Amino acid sequence: MADPPSAERDYVLGTHDAEIERLGLQHEAWRSTAIESWNRAGIARGWHVLDLGAGPGHASLDLARAVGPEGSVTAVERSGRFAQAGRDAALVYGCGNIHYRELDLMLDPLPEGSFDAAWCRWVCSFLPDPAPLIEGLSRRLRAGGVAVFHEYADYASWRYSPRLPLLEEYVAHVMRTWRDGGGEPDIAMSLPPLLRTAGFSVRSATPHIFCVGPGDDRWRWISTFVESNCERLLELETCDTGWVESVRAELRHAEADPDALLLTPMVLEVIAELR
Repeated sequence: MADPPSAERDYVLGTHDAEIERLGLQHEAWRSTAIESWNRAGIARGWHVLDLGAGPGHASLDLARAVGPEGSVTAVERSGRFAQAGRDAALVYGCGNIHYRELDLMLDPLPEGSFDAAWCRWVCSFLPDPAPLIEGLSRRLRAGGVAVFHEYADYASWRYSPRLPLLEEYVAHVMRTWRDGGGEPDIAMSLPPLLRTAGFSVRSATPHIFCVGPGDDRWRWISTFVESNCERLLELETCDTGWVESVRAELRHAEADPDALLLTPMVLEVIAELR
């Protein structure tokens, strides 16, 4: 049975069409890394997986292919607009084993059932406290089930060569507004002790950081985030138009330099097994 419709619940970057497209580009940039992490965790055909904070379902589609028709993906997403986009994509790609649940991870219990695995990317960093989510996971995964997290560990590692002072200022501004909103950009280092307290054993913790040039998918991922987030910061009135245009101009100048390099913000992959 489908969840009852609810008022749209917004995100820091919104839930509009441009954000759905940006999230698709983001997943494509990280797709191979995500699939490799699922393989390391042992996610296999026939498994039943929770996709936490599934958004419009880009990762859910790949998870659905990984577990096959005999498995399932329960995609948990609070935005009705994102959830509908995910349902539409599942229909287009013939993934009938994806089931969306419109739930708020901080307010609602996780879906009932016994799951083999959970996937959680860039969700904990937006929660006021990830502990209740991790505790909830310990009650939904089977013994021996795995939880896979990709969260930022050092957001300020996002740098450019040659150095871009305004972009460095922009990164600091993003982190400040993130924390003002109750989140924590560098949440990853807090996850291992929370997982152990909830009954998990941390199987591995692997940093992911990349150094790329203009034209790389990961550069485009960062650039589209800057564009989208600048618009959002203007909407929230946390900066002015002149500063935003200067940031954009500095980024465009770097993109025109074939020798420029981008160091992406460090992501920590944590794979934990429920004891």
